Amino acid sequence: MYASVFNRVVAIALVASLVGCASAPRHINDVCAVFDQRDGWFNNWHREARKTERKYGIPVPVLMATLRKESGFKQHARPPRTKLFGFIPWKRQSSAYGYSQALDGTWSQYRRESGNITARRSSFSDAVDFVGWYHSKTADTLGVSKNDAYNLYLAYYFGWGGYKNGSWRSNSGVQRYARDTDKMARTYAAQMQKCGS
Repeated sequence: MYASVFNRVVAIALVASLVGCASAPRHINDVCAVFDQRDGWFNNWHREARKTERKYGIPVPVLMATLRKESGFKQHARPPRTKLFGFIPWKRQSSAYGYSQALDGTWSQYRRESGNITARRSSFSDAVDFVGWYHSKTADTLGVSKNDAYNLYLAYYFGWGGYKNGSWRSNSGVQRYARDTDKMARTYAAQMQKCGS
């Protein structure tokens, strides 16, 4: 009898912890609400974002605006599937996955170069560290300011080569995404002043 009750309690606790870490924040345009989200029991999103800011010099609002644009803070975000014959779900448009929507090859490069070989794209702390690493490399190799959310996002979306050769100049849609990301970073920065983050 006691074993049965114990097993039920453990099962309920496990389900509750999984539900807590799998859900995205409801108010993704309010960074204070986003920081209230916890990824499991030990991972405080605000603490992880600040740690990344100290490590790479990329401001928290820029990091968070990038993640917001890429995944809406959804842990298992993926691009939509293409349709075969217009209605059969088929392959995905890319290998982008997780909070950061990092591609397989870029994620492998990050794991090698950062030494974070067990990093997972579905972990907020790993994803925010990836964004910091990526933006920092953009700043170091392409001369983009570490607080220039607009150009950092363009390089994030097109890759370093695509940014350098100007592929983004003929893509007004992605330029709009970059402007939105810059605006969100500014909004987040103002909100952080109010919520004491």
